[in-house]
Amino acid sequence: MTTRITGALLGLALLLGACGEKPQTASARKSDGKPWESTSGAYLAEGWKAGDQAAWEQQLRQRAQNQNEYSRAPAQPQ
Repeated sequence: MTTRITGALLGLALLLGACGEKPQTASARKSDGKPWESTSGAYLAEGWKAGDQAAWEQQLRQRAQNQNEYSRAPAQPQ
């Protein structure tokens, strides 16, 4: 009988403990900016200027092309 009461109290404590979680929100909300307007210098390509959307898109195309194995493979003689 005491084990049932102990088990019930333990279960009740676990259920009530789950209700006490605090909401997980960021301290300050900020909206995302456009990627080509970034000014953080750690990952910028050389010669790129912040705010130049056309140069940003060209850099993305160039990076994708560098990962394309078909364009880097030498031509096979037939």
